[in-house]
Amino acid sequence: MAITKELIEDKIEIVGDYKAIQVRTATVIKEDGVEISKSFHRKSLDCVSSVKNDDDSWTHTDTDVSGESTEVQGIASAVWTTDIKNAKKTANENAGI
Repeated sequence: MAITKELIEDKIEIVGDYKAIQVRTATVIKEDGVEISKSFHRKSLDCVSSVKNDDDSWTHTDTDVSGESTEVQGIASAVWTTDIKNAKKTANENAGI
């Protein structure tokens, strides 16, 4: 009896004005090649994160996707343009994030 565990990115979506990337990963448990369990984990990646400093200036940091799959990296490279990043920075500042 062999038990195996697979992690599969089974859904990648681009959502919203600032092109957030949502990734769903399926964890599949198999016994002798037959699926006996499946569960899901989701995460969302924004193109930038922003922090308001004590002097009321802002620090914006581009999201590091180097640890993501090559597919997610390619999507981020394609959709997170300079215009999208600048729009997200402005939106974060206006929201006071």
